Amino acid sequence: MHVTWLSSVTAILQFICPDRPGLVSQLSGWIANHAGNIHHADHHIDAGAGLFLSRIEWELEGFALTRKLITPSVNNLVEGLGGKAHLYFSDEQPRVAIFVSKQNHCLLDLLWRYKSGELPMQIPLIISNHQDLEQICTNFGIPFKYIPIVPKKKSASEKEILSLLKEYKIELVVLAKYMQILSGDFLSKFGTVINIHHSFLPAFKGAQPYHRAWDRGVKLIGATAHYVTEDLDDGPIIEQTIAYVSHRDEVEDLIRKGRDTERIALARALRLYLRRQVIVYRGRTAIFA
Repeated sequence: MHVTWLSSVTAILQFICPDRPGLVSQLSGWIANHAGNIHHADHHIDAGAGLFLSRIEWELEGFALTRKLITPSVNNLVEGLGGKAHLYFSDEQPRVAIFVSKQNHCLLDLLWRYKSGELPMQIPLIISNHQDLEQICTNFGIPFKYIPIVPKKKSASEKEILSLLKEYKIELVVLAKYMQILSGDFLSKFGTVINIHHSFLPAFKGAQPYHRAWDRGVKLIGATAHYVTEDLDDGPIIEQTIAYVSHRDEVEDLIRKGRDTERIALARALRLYLRRQVIVYRGRTAIFA
C-alpha cells in the first residue's frame, strides 16, 4: 500500500535567493496568475546570511500549466530572482535504498512504516555488509544485496554499491545502523545520504556514546538523524529525539531507550525528506514542518 499525504496531487517548490522586499508576493503571485490554489506557504529569512528561503505547495488540479510547462516557467522565475530552486510533485515517490549491518530495529521500523503507507517512497533494494538481516528483507519482498566490506577492498565494494544505486535509479540512501564509514570518494559520487546516530549530537560522537553518557550521569539521551558528509557525524541535522534517564538506569537501559529514540528520529527525518520539507543551506537545515 502506497499513498500520498494529500488527497490531490500537488507541486512543491523549494526556493532560496538573496533576500529583498516583495519576494513572497512574487512567488505567490506567480502561482495565482496561473490559477493555482496554494495549500502551504512557508518562508524564512536568514538575516545573518541575507537569504530568503521558501517552500510553497499548490494544487495541480486547475493549474494553468501542465507539468512539462511548470519546470521551464519556474526556471524563468528563479533566474529572474537570482535564486536556486527544486521542484517536486507529491505523486512521484523517491526511490530509496536502505543500508544495514546486523542491528534490525531501525530497519524493521522503516519497513513497517513503508508497508503501512506512512512513508511515500519506493524501496527497490536493501544493501548490507552482513547477511544477518536477509530473511527480514525477504519477508517484506524487497531484494537484498550482500556486499561485504573488507578494508583492503573497500574501494571495490563501494564501486559495486555505486553501480547498484545507478542501476536502481536511487535518489536517497538511508543508513539504518549501517556500521561503515562511507568514503569521501563515495560521497562525491552519491551525496544524498541520511544517517541515524545513537547520540544527541554534537555530544558523545564516535563509539560507545551510551557508556560515556552513563559515566557522565546525563539525565537526557537522544538520537540524531542527519545528512552524511565527509566530516564524521557532523552533517546537517534533520531530526533529534530524546529520552529521560533516571539515576536507576544502567547502561543497558540507556541502550534500550536509545534504540527507541533512533527509530523515531530516523523515521521522522525520512518522512520530512519525502514530504520535501527539508532545505539544506550553509551546512545546516531549515525544516518547514
